[in-house]
Amino acid sequence: MTTSEIALFVYDNLMKGEDQHEWLVSARPLGAATTTPQYALVDLGTCGALVEGGLVAVTGELYALSPAALAALDVHRGHPILHRRAAVRLADGREAQAYLLSMEQAAGCRRVRDGDWRKRRGAPGAVRFRDNGPLVSWAKRRFDPSR
Repeated sequence: MTTSEIALFVYDNLMKGEDQHEWLVSARPLGAATTTPQYALVDLGTCGALVEGGLVAVTGELYALSPAALAALDVHRGHPILHRRAAVRLADGREAQAYLLSMEQAAGCRRVRDGDWRKRRGAPGAVRFRDNGPLVSWAKRRFDPSR
């Protein structure tokens, strides 16, 4: 990485193959990365958000960006109003910048339990959860009179 480049950890729709990846077209990929297990990943619907204070190691990708490309991405991600860009600790000991959401902002948002955006429930290729367990079956009978 050159001295003028900034390492950015991405974990949601900015990753390769996702719908917002074009924002990183000028970035240089540095490979897969994982945070230390001190974060949570939440699903905001259109994108994800990293939250400090969790117990999950979040998987993602690392990119080297120019300051100009990072500034454009800051505007796109709503830094510092919606997301706050700050340093995060990676599992291999390195630090990188990432977009974070406060714990208060994430209240009520669905957590991505395993910390992998691509495996979130309902995502293409995601692991589907069985919904026919005894409690779910009971609830369907109880609240759906057509059953």
